[in-house]
Amino acid sequence: MEKPQPQLIEKPYPPADDDCCGGGACSPCVWDYYYAQRKRWNAQRAAMLEETE
Repeated sequence: MEKPQPQLIEKPYPPADDDCCGGGACSPCVWDYYYAQRKRWNAQRAAMLEETE
């Protein structure tokens, strides 16, 4: 039986200019969330590419 292929999560896009208040007090900031999602997307993508080789 073949192992089911996980589906790649949707590529995250940077927040719009007006999404961030620029105050530095938000925790987590929209940029923190974006960087975490991008890191997860990159890791998943790399794993999927590794499996196909």
